[in-house]
Amino acid sequence: MATMKAAQQRAQAKAEYNAFLAGCPSRQLLDRISDKWVVLILCALGGGEDGPRAMRYSEISRMLAGVSQKMLTQTLRSLERDGLLTRTVTPTVPVTVSYELTDLGLSLHDLTRGLRSWAQTRMSEVLANREDYDSR
Repeated sequence: MATMKAAQQRAQAKAEYNAFLAGCPSRQLLDRISDKWVVLILCALGGGEDGPRAMRYSEISRMLAGVSQKMLTQTLRSLERDGLLTRTVTPTVPVTVSYELTDLGLSLHDLTRGLRSWAQTRMSEVLANREDYDSR
């Protein structure tokens, strides 16, 4: 098999979206969606037993303890840019802004909900492993 030049590798990565290749755009997407705030925002907007729901900025902010206003705003904008959520402005006094998952966002929510559930369910086991590791 012939070796490829860097330009050919970049072209192939774009065509195939192979995240193992450094120049692949899907690697940037993986970086974004693996962020803790993205996972938590998707879980919040995905709702619970009642299913997905629109939420106002202040609701999301209250739900995500520890997120700064700047980080929440940046994360919501990036999710909107990627088409994972929509931002709706309602001309009321004061103006009402709400966020809601798109179909694309809902498809990702299914995965993030499982990840969040796994983390919450397995945390005791992970803490025990950390304690065991640290005591060695």
